[in-house]
Parts: sequence; structure tokens; C-alpha cells
Amino acid sequence: MMRRVLREQSLTLFFGAIFLAALIGQAIAGHAAYNNDQLAHGEAAVSLGRYVTSSDFWGAVMENWQSEYLQFMLFMFATVWLLQRGSPESKELDKAGRESKADQRLEHAATTESPLWARVGGLRTALYSNSLLILMTAIFLGSWFAQSVTGWTEFNQTQSEHHEATITWLGYLGSAEFWEHTLENWQSEFLAVGSFAAFTIFLRQRGSPESKPVGAPHGATGIEG
Repeated sequence: MMRRVLREQSLTLFFGAIFLAALIGQAIAGHAAYNNDQLAHGEAAVSLGRYVTSSDFWGAVMENWQSEYLQFMLFMFATVWLLQRGSPESKELDKAGRESKADQRLEHAATTESPLWARVGGLRTALYSNSLLILMTAIFLGSWFAQSVTGWTEFNQTQSEHHEATITWLGYLGSAEFWEHTLENWQSEFLAVGSFAAFTIFLRQRGSPESKPVGAPHGATGIEG
């Protein structure tokens, strides 16, 4: 049973494990860097526990989380309507749009194995039809809000240490500091997604569902490959 679970859930388990390892590594490295800065300025070092509950740590974490979920949210929404000839990340060229109920196996076109909310129609089916986008949007907005609060707290702490005026949360939202941290993450995510969609037109990875079959022609799009 355990071997079957490990095999069938291996992708999620693998990324979950390396996520935790990277987060712990970030906390340890960030703690060391933070204390080095504290000591360099003649201030007291802090414990690891205090550091991982600080705005300094969570601000850095939230900056990355919000940009990653923004990437998923936009890519998911854009690929409903927008196409890229030759990319497996695009739908086939005649499939743009929300597609028919038959294509999506909704309501009367659903099977007995389809999820209940895909079969019942009405508001429940409408919500379920967009549930992944709704969740990604909620996580993005939540982590972006958390980034703004932690960044604001950290900014005002620095201002106080330098005996300078603090600002309101709304003032921080309009600051260059906030938008620099936000946009430096966004631009890298947009570049990564756009370039990946383009690279997969011509390049291959045997055995990966993110690639077309090695022998598929460059012009094959989506599942045509």
C-alpha cells in the first residue's frame, strides 16, 4: 500500500519535500545573514525562532509565493483564449475559448464517473468549472496582501531605527519600495512562462508530459503532438 501511494503521489511528494527543504534552508541562511547585519550595526543577534516569525523572513517568502501563484493564475486564464502554434502548453488551434459542454463533459455530457459538481448544473457547476482559477487567485491575493503587510512592517521598523517618519499601509502600497519588490518577481515569472512556451515548440524532453513526443513536428500544437 505504501509503495503504491509513493508511486502514484510521487510528483506531489517530491516537490513537497524539496519545498520544505528549501524553506528550511532559506530560514537558516536568512537567519545567519540577518544576524550578521545586526552585529555589523552594533545590534543584538536574534534566535532562529524569532527570525522565522519576523517580517523580514515572511516578507521574503510572500514575495515569491505571490508571484508564483500570479504566474499560474494568468497562465491558466490566458490559455483558455490565447494560442501558441507548435507549443504543447497551448490548446489546439481550433480549441480557443471555454469549449462546449460535450468537450468538457459537463451536465448532460458528463459520465457517471464525473465529479458530482460537474453533473448537477447551475451555480455549483459554474463554480467547479472555475474552481482552480478561483483558488489560484485567492492564494495570489492572500500572499500579495501578506507581502504588503510584512513589507510595510519591516519598512517602518527601519524608518524608526533611523529616526525617520513611518508611513501608513496605504502609503506603503504606493511606494517605490513595494513596487520594486513586486515587479522584480513578476517580470521573472512572465519571462519564464513565455520563454518555456516558445522553447517547447522546437525542443523536447523524452517522457515528459510538458513536452511533445520527440518525433512530433515543430508545428504540432497541444495534444496534436
